[in-house]
Amino acid sequence: MELTQDKIDLISKIIKNDRKYPNNEDLYEDFFNETCKRSVSILNSIDSETTLEAYLKRVATTAIITVLKDSGRLRRNGTKYMSTKEVSLDEKVNNDYSSIAINYSDIKLPETPEDIVIQKEILEFVADTVKKINNEEPDKDYLHIYTLRYDKGMTQKEISEETGISQSEISKRLYRLMEKVRNVLE
Repeated sequence: MELTQDKIDLISKIIKNDRKYPNNEDLYEDFFNETCKRSVSILNSIDSETTLEAYLKRVATTAIITVLKDSGRLRRNGTKYMSTKEVSLDEKVNNDYSSIAINYSDIKLPETPEDIVIQKEILEFVADTVKKINNEEPDKDYLHIYTLRYDKGMTQKEISEETGISQSEISKRLYRLMEKVRNVLE
């Protein structure tokens, strides 16, 4: 099956308008060949020009991603693809970042000095309560477990390995400790 010139021109236009085409112009022939290989069997069966163009856009995008992955210029990062092309330090230095807007609205800071004092007092109260509970039941090692979990940010598994207590027991003790602290706060 031969491609007509209008279909060749359409495929070429779609490839050149794809957002991954710039900086990868040297792979144009590969993009074109892969797109043709993927679409040649169905090209003549689509009657509508808009349907054909929409179909070819999807095929071309897939073909371009495939060629870029195969050439080592693109790699998968989580749910999306990112370029593996390195940018020189000179290019980074010459970029103008003045138009970039940074939004700080998501950061929650205490609004007043009184809020800071209240937060500090609450944390001190919780720490004192944990110490008191630990003194009442020293065999449970609540203070040590609390420190490892909330001050050092260790996981229950890591705490288990460090203390020699099973992970399920660490979980139970943390739950009981938080329950006791909650009862004191109420």
